[in-house]
Amino acid sequence: MKRILTYFAVAVAALMSIACNEQTKKKVLLPNISGKAGEVIVVIGKTDWEGIVGTTLRDTLACDCPYLPQREPLYTLVDVAPAGFTNMFQIHRNIIVVNISNAVTEPGVVFKKDQWAAPQCVIYVNAINADSAAQLIKDFSAKIKTTLEQAERDRVIANATRYEELNLRPVVTKVLGGAPRFPSGYQLKKKTGDFLWVTYDTQFTMQGVLMFKYPVVEGEDMMNLDNIIDNTNRMLKENVPGMFENTYMTITDFARPSIEYIRYKGRDFAQLRGFWEVHNDYMGGPFISHVFYSPDGKEMIVLQGFVYAPKYDKRHYLRQVESILYSFQWDEPEEKSKEN
Repeated sequence: MKRILTYFAVAVAALMSIACNEQTKKKVLLPNISGKAGEVIVVIGKTDWEGIVGTTLRDTLACDCPYLPQREPLYTLVDVAPAGFTNMFQIHRNIIVVNISNAVTEPGVVFKKDQWAAPQCVIYVNAINADSAAQLIKDFSAKIKTTLEQAERDRVIANATRYEELNLRPVVTKVLGGAPRFPSGYQLKKKTGDFLWVTYDTQFTMQGVLMFKYPVVEGEDMMNLDNIIDNTNRMLKENVPGMFENTYMTITDFARPSIEYIRYKGRDFAQLRGFWEVHNDYMGGPFISHVFYSPDGKEMIVLQGFVYAPKYDKRHYLRQVESILYSFQWDEPEEKSKEN
């Protein structure tokens, strides 16, 4: 009996191993994605693209990207007829397939990963007619945008992890107790006791991440927008000078930043979007900030990503620094890492 049970266990283990190997093999065999960041292929018939379904998709995904100095769409949509949806398009990074047919038995929106390529995001909109398809897109608009945003963000984080500038992590961790993942090319520009400035500069662009902390004041609402702006401006004035005398970075007064409270992978933070400028100068651009408490609750930590690219569209540059902020992780003691 024991021998039979042993053979059975071995057989089950072998089958599971084969299944896992097949899944791994399938993933390995998938081609890399194609297409530009922020681009979405929409597989849809011409009549539906020019009608209510296409209009709803454009209103949802091609609306203006918030807090950019020039108008840029949230995503760039490229429509492809179903008959033209060949292998060339199937490996695109982001795909929305609009399936409108009387034969549809289960209307809804279906989200899939890595169907034809990796890392790929595929969204199906299945409906029996155009009106119901448009309504599905409206009903699932938030999840559609969140799914695409997460897919774009995960790709940047994966790239940063694969090609991480490893010398930055211990420097940032020593000041903040944790650090984002910076891809190759980012360099430390400034460091004080409670402030760090890491940047990636080219001839015409600058992508920077400012990281700093300040003490929690008992009795004050530290996550209040005005409180965050005041403390941020104080730290910027002290640490980010402009090119000329009496010039320094600040959050602009002309457009009040937005604030959103987010929980992401067990971490709670306030997310700000807005514009920065240089006081007494003409430099400026968009920024995004994550503000949160230190583990002991005694300090506020701010990660602020900003972009300066006066000659170029800024959507992609800002998404890149935003993804870096989302990659932040607290440093774990070696013993705790081994336990997990």
